[in-house]
Amino acid sequence: MDVDPSLAEREWRLVREETRSGPMNMALDEIAAETAAAGGPRTLRVYRWRPSTLSLGYGQDPDTVDWEACATADVTVTRRPTGGGGIYHDVDGDVSYSIVAPAAELPGDLLESYHRLCTPVVEAFDRMGVPATFADEERPALYPPACYLRELHPAHDVVVQSDGERRKVSGNAQYRRQDAVVQHGSITYSTRPERHLSVFSDPGVDAETFGERVTGVDEHASITRAEAVRALEEALREWVDAAEGSWTADELDRARTRAEEKYASDEWVRRRPH
Repeated sequence: MDVDPSLAEREWRLVREETRSGPMNMALDEIAAETAAAGGPRTLRVYRWRPSTLSLGYGQDPDTVDWEACATADVTVTRRPTGGGGIYHDVDGDVSYSIVAPAAELPGDLLESYHRLCTPVVEAFDRMGVPATFADEERPALYPPACYLRELHPAHDVVVQSDGERRKVSGNAQYRRQDAVVQHGSITYSTRPERHLSVFSDPGVDAETFGERVTGVDEHASITRAEAVRALEEALREWVDAAEGSWTADELDRARTRAEEKYASDEWVRRRPH
């Protein structure tokens, strides 16, 4: 993978994998966007969700969630600022990342932007030994409220071809403020189908069917989760020649407040689509 010359001439920081709550993970994305828009560093981050979290799409109906099952299993529920369906982020089965930069520095065309920002993600899969690529054709949805069971989209879904089928291994989404862009994505290290399906109120899909549409890194490569994380971190870092970085105390303070007031609030999480 070549360094992206136009992006690498900017100031980038890599925040290596941190383990945080769902609301805090979403708040940090938002704070990183504010930092980049204000002239601060652009951010690459890799993160883990603890406790395991269901992140709802921006416009998702809260009735699609089995709230009792989530509470019983100690699964936090938050809502993303990006669209799409809900994603179950298992504490051991999921690896997540974000790329945050000023909007003026990224392509305005959505497809071009996705493919450019997913360059290090696809490279990371190659380093893991997983033959992943963008979906080259759409496939019908099996259960639209679940992101990984929605229709496949060539712009932002990454798949692995195995047994004659292309199965989703990574979903990616963007939200664009006037002054900054956040792309975040989820890589499935291990599928955990029963857990994934249990957070939804009426999925109508069994674990076997889920496994026919979704796959994980551990099905294709004999590497640990930590090794998969390292491959992703290094691909991101090399892509823009990023420096090792961390959050400032001010960013963390603002993120904690944003998490509590927005991403953990019923007003945000349980709101109904317009």
